[in-house]
Amino acid sequence: QVQLVESGGGLVQPGGSLRLSCAASGSIFSVGDMAWYRQAPAKQRELVALITSGSSTNYADSVKGRFTISRDNAKNTMYLQMDSLLPEDTAVYYCNADIMPRRGGVTFRYWGKGTQVTVSS
Repeated sequence: QVQLVESGGGLVQPGGSLRLSCAASGSIFSVGDMAWYRQAPAKQRELVALITSGSSTNYADSVKGRFTISRDNAKNTMYLQMDSLLPEDTAVYYCNADIMPRRGGVTFRYWGKGTQVTVSS
């Protein structure tokens, strides 16, 4: 079984920083694209940032220049460095990843259960 586990969320003041991690574990042959999404109360889930297997990145306009996505392929782990946080960044942050559990098998998209980020004074 493959699992994605997020960590690093919490309460931070406006202007502060947090670093989220997303670790994939279990039966993994290869990991493709990985991404962070977020969902604020009463809002739809939205894409925050994406990183390909070749480490190309893409960001939502609302976080460009403030957030940085990265990955460590040796550890099957993805990170989201969040700087200059704003109250509107408050949300549950989810990671997902396209993972091939077995060589030559089918690739599935897995989701983590989320980690809460609250930006408030």
